[in-house]
Amino acid sequence: MSAMTVNGRPVQFNLDGDTPLLWALRDAANLTGTKYGCGVGDCGACMVIVDGEALRSCLITIAEAEGRFVTTVEGLSRDRSHPVQQAMVAEQAIQCGFCTPGMVMAAAALIQKNPAPTKADIEAAVPNLCRCGVYPRLVSAIQRAGRVAQRQERISAAPAPGISAEDAARTVPAMAAPETGPATAD
Repeated sequence: MSAMTVNGRPVQFNLDGDTPLLWALRDAANLTGTKYGCGVGDCGACMVIVDGEALRSCLITIAEAEGRFVTTVEGLSRDRSHPVQQAMVAEQAIQCGFCTPGMVMAAAALIQKNPAPTKADIEAAVPNLCRCGVYPRLVSAIQRAGRVAQRQERISAAPAPGISAEDAARTVPAMAAPETGPATAD
């Protein structure tokens, strides 16, 4: 049994110690924000923060995570108020969103250590792959997040969570299929 702290809560995984942390988080803890991308550490979609370091959770076993502090994207902030989350939205650095949680986690670890990163610092600390190509906006977002973390700037980009379904429907009405008339024979 492997015990660790995940998102501030003590957890124990009754799984084989060789189980990748990724699968323990996704399948046993139902923390599906950590994405499976390549499974070999190349893409960074599974990035989590372990004891302050951004690590690919597909490459660390739960035995190696024993006794450590793990933060997933779900634990970064409950209300999407983390500077990196706010800046990613404000700078439109999100496309399909699949790689986003891993990038957010790598960026959050960087900003914690270096709130004024250069482009080179960001490229070294956030090696994540993005098929949509958000890299220029990602650099801007991370630099902006650093300014927010230092209280040099404020962002109110992300909508407040907890919007009711009715309010959401009024704000962004659901798409409906075009109406068609009865079928006719030629």
